[in-house]
Amino acid sequence: MELIRFIINRFGYRPKNLSYFTIALTHKSLLTKTEYLSSNERLEFLGDSILGSIIAEWVYHRFPNEDEGYLTQLKSKIVSRKVLSEIAEKLELRKVIRYQTGRSINMATIEGNSLEALFGAMYLDGGFEVVKSSILNHIFRKYIDVSRLLSEDTDFKSKLFILCQRNKWELEFLVLNELGNNSNRSYEIEVIINNEKYGTGVGNSKKEAEQVASKITLEQLDDLQ
Repeated sequence: MELIRFIINRFGYRPKNLSYFTIALTHKSLLTKTEYLSSNERLEFLGDSILGSIIAEWVYHRFPNEDEGYLTQLKSKIVSRKVLSEIAEKLELRKVIRYQTGRSINMATIEGNSLEALFGAMYLDGGFEVVKSSILNHIFRKYIDVSRLLSEDTDFKSKLFILCQRNKWELEFLVLNELGNNSNRSYEIEVIINNEKYGTGVGNSKKEAEQVASKITLEQLDDLQ
């Protein structure tokens, strides 16, 4: 009953088959224990796809005069790991997530993934319109500030630096070319990770070129996952 009340209060939905929701809140770190046979990874996959389609439809209708690139960028910001982890923290998902304590794990990631898994559970339990209503009327309105997201500038270099630091990768920005004079100079910079070449960017300053190269590199790394 405690979990049912939690889902009703946070998501505005009363579960019918509670097993979907208990699985959605079970992290894979518990699979070593015999009583836990399933983790939330499959539900996370499903919930991620459903969330993406709902937000894609919302931005499409909300911004009728914007092009595909703008809509893609805004959708990516709304469903980003950072935003989902922030929402999960505000929902206090940590109180109901089941995971193995005493291990070095990233709780922000676990919370964000569990949130997506709950969307997947809600879809299986009640259907698409149910989870759409929950996301737009209970989650979106309360916890997503679209104006703030629109005003935020994405610092791709910082994101790449954090990613490389987390994975213990060696990161280098190599200046390939400097063109022009002091009043009209441009730079071409390439990202090197663990001695492998990745994105190349061009800009009127080294900072601008590094941002472009970092953005391309992040996209390349995402494609490899």
